[in-house]
Amino acid sequence: MNKIYYLASCDTCRKIIKGLPANHNLEFHDIRQNPITEAELEEMHKLAGSYEALFSKKAQLYKSMDLKNKSLTEADFKKYILEHYTFLSRPVFIIDGKIYIGNSQPVTLQAMKALEK
Repeated sequence: MNKIYYLASCDTCRKIIKGLPANHNLEFHDIRQNPITEAELEEMHKLAGSYEALFSKKAQLYKSMDLKNKSLTEADFKKYILEHYTFLSRPVFIIDGKIYIGNSQPVTLQAMKALEK
């Protein structure tokens, strides 16, 4: 099953979702309303190769908790993502066994092309 992990209150996520191909077959997962489970995070980790790749260093909590001045391990990245949804870089698409993380234009275009197949 193809999925998108997103935040419904995020303008960027809403814009990306609005631009999805009409025939997409995505299961939508709002990470604020339905926090990601450890099993879901493990699946993402397996596809991404690291927890750091899934971690958002743009999160306001990252700055307010002064995490940028700490040396974080993979275990730390995992712990923070599970503790608060804001630490997951979003959106995260899982399409046909491939993962697309974040909202950069190249990543978004790759995810859109994968959905059109």
